[in-house]
Amino acid sequence: MSPPTWWQEPRWRVAGFLACAAALNYADRAALASVLPALRGDFQLTDVQLGLLGSVFLWAYALGSPLAGAIADRLSRTNLVIGSLIAWSSVTALMGAAGGFATLLGLRLGLGLAECLFLPAAIALIADCHGPGTRARAMSFISIGVNGGMVLGGSLAGLLAEHFGWRWGFGVLGSAGLVLALVARPFLPRAIAPAEAGAPPAPAPPARATWTEALACLARVPSYWVLVAESTLSGFGMWTFFGWLPLYFKETYNMTLAAAGFAGTFMLQISVVLGVMTGGWLSDRVAHDAPHRRMLLYGSFYLAGAPFLLLFLGQPAFPVVAAGIAAFSFLRGLGQANDNPTQCEIVPPRFRSTGIGLMNAVATGAGGCGVLFAGFLKREVGLDGIFAGIAGIFLLAGAVLLVGYRYFIRTDIERARLAR
Repeated sequence: MSPPTWWQEPRWRVAGFLACAAALNYADRAALASVLPALRGDFQLTDVQLGLLGSVFLWAYALGSPLAGAIADRLSRTNLVIGSLIAWSSVTALMGAAGGFATLLGLRLGLGLAECLFLPAAIALIADCHGPGTRARAMSFISIGVNGGMVLGGSLAGLLAEHFGWRWGFGVLGSAGLVLALVARPFLPRAIAPAEAGAPPAPAPPARATWTEALACLARVPSYWVLVAESTLSGFGMWTFFGWLPLYFKETYNMTLAAAGFAGTFMLQISVVLGVMTGGWLSDRVAHDAPHRRMLLYGSFYLAGAPFLLLFLGQPAFPVVAAGIAAFSFLRGLGQANDNPTQCEIVPPRFRSTGIGLMNAVATGAGGCGVLFAGFLKREVGLDGIFAGIAGIFLLAGAVLLVGYRYFIRTDIERARLAR
């Protein structure tokens, strides 16, 4: 009997399911950006109120993420993935019934708290099921799902809003998540052993870590705080970009809601998906016997991609903007493929979810500030000036990563290896 091909192996089925869940996770949060013009008309909202709808989600996500990471290091990661999927899908469906700004704001807060449980558990599950030889490629599945979900959420919400009203997109996406939760069990590792025949094997559960132990461990890892600094900078820049790009396309190029929602996500995310797919393969090849090189790749691609955003300064025609966004996003994806694999090299397994949760917290907290800040600056500076400024943020993030590569990463990898 011939051995199973790679996509038939349980560890890859885990990665495939988590990619689908990640796609819905980000589709649900991205849907709002595509219907901002419709919401502004229905509820008579200001630019600052529109920015607040994006910010309150990110701030709630940030506040909940450290606790989510700690929970995922102590309880069943499989159960957390499924529970989070059910919770955020229910909230998304309810958003379609919101009767005003206050209700929508409250639901966005609830969405952030529900969604923050997913990524720390999901990424740690991938790390449990895949060793260093396949880890970057496996984690690229989640990155592909994340970026594909942004396209799905933005495009579908915009299309449905154009033809049926803005509420339909939330109902459809929420229902899809509940259906996915119903079929989750055969794809994910069992919470207890032994695994049944044909089911994904249960990874050995990590020893339970206290919050104090986890923080004490992370505090001693300089490379982790380099990644935290990068997440703060890139989170501020990218969530500002995600939150306002569809509205920029509608106002600048007079696009329909459907076209603006598609353009505002497709060029960013499809290019990132291609970059992550290539970057995951490249990362595993370059770092298979020298894992510290992942951080070198990470910083170098950021530095290469950031200048493309300066195209916004010239208020160029749409094809030029499209090409610049695509180039920036592809190079960002090549770098992003090294993010979670790098953390797994420097943080012992039983602290990984806590580390991911803290990193998510700072990225989304900074992103919430960026989205709201752009709402205040939009009238004076313009979205084109704001987007060009994001180039400087990514140049700084790339420089921080290269400092970490030069001074910290080798020592931290060795420390983590000895702690296992």
